[in-house]
Amino acid sequence: PRAILDMSYSRQFLDFQGSSIPSSMKKLVVTKLSQNFREAVTLQQDSPVPLPGDGDLLVRNRFVGINASDINYSAGRYDPSVKPPFDIGFEGVGDVVALGLSTSASYTVGQAVAYVKAGSFAEYTVVPAKQAVPLPSVKPEFLTLMVSGATAYISLKELGNLSEGKKVLVTAAAGGTGQFAVQLAKAAKCHVIGTCSSDEKGGFLKSIGCDCTINYKTENVESVLRKEYPEGVDVVYESVGGKMFDLALNSLATKGCLIVIGFIAGYQTPTGLQPVKAELLPAKLLKKSASIRGFFLNHYLSEYKVALKDLLKMYERGDLVCEVDFGDMSPEGKFTGLESIFRAVDYMYMGKNIGKIVVELPHSVNSKL
Repeated sequence: PRAILDMSYSRQFLDFQGSSIPSSMKKLVVTKLSQNFREAVTLQQDSPVPLPGDGDLLVRNRFVGINASDINYSAGRYDPSVKPPFDIGFEGVGDVVALGLSTSASYTVGQAVAYVKAGSFAEYTVVPAKQAVPLPSVKPEFLTLMVSGATAYISLKELGNLSEGKKVLVTAAAGGTGQFAVQLAKAAKCHVIGTCSSDEKGGFLKSIGCDCTINYKTENVESVLRKEYPEGVDVVYESVGGKMFDLALNSLATKGCLIVIGFIAGYQTPTGLQPVKAELLPAKLLKKSASIRGFFLNHYLSEYKVALKDLLKMYERGDLVCEVDFGDMSPEGKFTGLESIFRAVDYMYMGKNIGKIVVELPHSVNSKL
C-alpha cells in the first residue's frame, strides 16, 4: 500500500527516495519590472518550499523550459495589475514528491509529471493536480510539447486551415515552436518553407522535412520568396515581428493567412514592439482577400488536453522530433541549475538555439539511510 502524504496537516514529510524535502529552496523572482531579464529577475536562495493543498501536487522540478515570453512576463506586459515580487517560469517536468489527500486517488509519490503554470523557475513548484500531465518518465523532450508544441498544434489546426499542397512559411523555423510548425505542416502534406539564421539550422530543418530553407543572414528572404513562390504563400506562422512581419505580409498569396504567435524581435525594447508598416495594412489585406490572425495559447486552453495527447502519441510513435537545446555549444556550456536561466535567456535572444531551450535542475538526494 502506498503512503498518502497529506500535506495539509504536516510539515514533516519524506520524498519517495527516503530523503527529507528541505524547508527552503532556490527560485527566481521578478523583483523589478523590466524587459532586461537580468535586471528584472533575482535568484532567491532561501525561499520556503511551498506546501501543496488538498488538490495539489508538490513537484520537484528536473527540467524547465525557456520561452521568449519570459521577458514579456518579467516586464509586466501580460497582467499590468500584478506588482513585483512574483514568481516566473511557465513550464516544468519533474517528480511528484508530496501530494494532497484527495490527489492521492489519481497520483502517487514518485510519478513523473509535466505542467504549464507560472512559477516553474524554482526547485519545487506546487501544481494543481488538474493542471498536471502524467508522463511515462521524466524526459526533457516532453517539455518541448507543453507550450511550444501545443502552440504550433492548436494555432495551425484552428487558424491555419491546412490542406495538401498548401505553401506554409515558418519564420524562426529552427526554434522551440518553429520546429513543430514545420513538422505539423509537413504531416498535413503541405509544402514548407523555413527561415533560419545559419546553415547548421538549415540542415536541421531539412532533417525534419522542410522543403525549402532560407538563411536570412546570407540570403535576401524577400527575393527568394518572390523568385521561388511568385504566387505567394498560403499560410505564414510568424514569431519574429518587425521587418520579418512586413516581409511575410507582402509574401501572402490571395486568400492567404498570417498567424502571429509572437514578435520576439521587439521583446527586449522598452515597448516590446518593433515598428511595422501597418498604415498599408488595410490596402494589402483587401488587395489579396488576406487575413491576419493572432494566437495566444491561454485563449485556447479548452483545446489543450486533446492537442497534448495527440502530440505525445506522435512523439512516442516516432512521428515527431522534439529537439532540445541544453546550451552545450554556448560559451559557458550546458544550462544547469537555476542560475543558468539568465544565460539561457540571453542565448535565445542571440538566436543561437536549435530546438527548445531547456535548463536541467540537478538535485542531490541526501538519504537518511
